[in-house]
Amino acid sequence: MTVLRRPVSQAARKEERAAWVFLLPWFIGMAGVTLGPMIASLYFSMTDYNLLSSPEWVGFENYSKMLDDPRLRQSLSVTFVYVAVSVPLLLAVALALAMVLNRGIKGLAIYRSVYYLPSLLGASVAVGILWRQVFGTDGLVNKFLGLFGIDGPGWISNPETALYSLIVLHVWTFGSSMVIFLAGLRQIPEQYYEAAALDGAGRWQQFWHVTVPLLTPIIFFNLVLQVINTFQSFTQAFVVSGGTGGPSDSTLFYSLYLYQEGFGRLHMGYASAMAWLLVVIVGLLTAINFYFSKRWVFYGDGK
Repeated sequence: MTVLRRPVSQAARKEERAAWVFLLPWFIGMAGVTLGPMIASLYFSMTDYNLLSSPEWVGFENYSKMLDDPRLRQSLSVTFVYVAVSVPLLLAVALALAMVLNRGIKGLAIYRSVYYLPSLLGASVAVGILWRQVFGTDGLVNKFLGLFGIDGPGWISNPETALYSLIVLHVWTFGSSMVIFLAGLRQIPEQYYEAAALDGAGRWQQFWHVTVPLLTPIIFFNLVLQVINTFQSFTQAFVVSGGTGGPSDSTLFYSLYLYQEGFGRLHMGYASAMAWLLVVIVGLLTAINFYFSKRWVFYGDGK
């Protein structure tokens, strides 16, 4: 069967060439900054490599070594707790503040900027140092508790509380999720709330039966984004613990341990294998999230 092709005009060809030219930097960046290093990392993960000598092929030895590494298991445990506690808290705080800002209060742009600011600063070294001062033994938190006669612990130096101080720091960076929630709330037609009110639904019932169902695509998007980002958290733990993951490895995030192995002990092969394990973990969790999203995410088109 002969396929007839429509003639392409000169203008269309010109637009197509322009599109490829504008896309070229992205392709170069993708190949040079992302794809190339990933392929190199996969190769190094099967070698014994210390940056100072040529890589020596060891097959899957680095991967089998992980099974007998207690610090790797500790870093995974710390990271999973960190993600499981901080992500739901962050999303809840972000949604609550987005709903407050969605009520049309005056100076909305100012409030939105103020609340978004921690998201820009949250992972910075300066904020990590500030956090050490705030939650230190003589920090602002303990001075505040002292006003009520409470002798607070050294939040950063105590293995039982150090991780939770980092969780508070992470929750504080709710700004980006809040802005996305706010955009989603603006898309919900006011008629839905009016109809629910006529049926006798109170604000709490309107929230559960109107806001949440219509906002589930936004909740799902923020959930996937935050899970991926939180698994890669590094700066907070590095600065607050001084790069050790202490006290007693209580803040030893997976990415921090990967850094210690790669750039501290020059075990680049083992660190590369750890990086690929992280890719697999995040990929599996993302796939699980997408699988279960069919049961609770409502897109409004029956899909």
